[in-house]
Amino acid sequence: MPKRFMRKSCILLVFLLPCTSSLFAQRTGDLGIFGGVSYYIGDLNPGRQFFMPKPSFGLLYRYNMNHRLNLQIHYIHGKVEASDSKSNENPARNLNFNSSVDEAGVQFEVNFFEYFIGSKMHWWTPYIFGGTSVFFFKPYGNVNGSMVALQPLGTEGQGSSLYPDRKPYNLYAFSIPFGIGIKVSLNKLFGIGAEWGMRKTTTDYLDDVSKTYYLNLASANPAQVPPKAVASDPTLSHNAGMQRGNSKNTDWYSFAGLTLVVKIRMLSKERCLDHQREGH
Repeated sequence: MPKRFMRKSCILLVFLLPCTSSLFAQRTGDLGIFGGVSYYIGDLNPGRQFFMPKPSFGLLYRYNMNHRLNLQIHYIHGKVEASDSKSNENPARNLNFNSSVDEAGVQFEVNFFEYFIGSKMHWWTPYIFGGTSVFFFKPYGNVNGSMVALQPLGTEGQGSSLYPDRKPYNLYAFSIPFGIGIKVSLNKLFGIGAEWGMRKTTTDYLDDVSKTYYLNLASANPAQVPPKAVASDPTLSHNAGMQRGNSKNTDWYSFAGLTLVVKIRMLSKERCLDHQREGH
């Protein structure tokens, strides 16, 4: 197993452990899986939803506080990517990236109707949610036909003497998940759902693009330009200080997909309430 994955897993477990220990102590809730797609919105794709979607999957545990309110913890793995050549956002810039996204989060759900798995009366509901999460990412770019990690290259002068105020960015950040969904009870044990959630992040470097160019390459000889410089300016048509990205807005990513959950304990109060309302 790769060391990088091991490190991520350990940090994610530390983040989730305080939540899981208290929730599982209640011995009630829904345990499930998530499968769907992930995509990104940022400098290389400012506004198109579901642009260049990639598969995503994850695990979740939902603590049912009552029939209207739920607290969910989850881990989701996905991938995001974009390019100027496909989005036509800035063909003269011609940047591209792809990155994995590993998210651990907690979200609070509000059901529009009373709902719980196994009910014949309250068997479905729309819901909204909001929460907080931490995620890990590592942008790569296609440079001269090879995929290379972009953060170590300092493509906007991070860590260089030219821009001492620009420090290398972290490969983790926080985000604010929020969105909508629908839940449906299949039988006494299983439920399915569909969910679409956006993530407002605290980083502008999910795509490795934020500020300005830091090299004068507009008149450079292509044969003498090293790959590190090509990663910063593939078209070799910009000079230092020219705009490369929009640092006023941080990046976004999204997960959308289906959930399948199993109820791991039937609450006695739910059974009594359901029997009273359904006449059993």
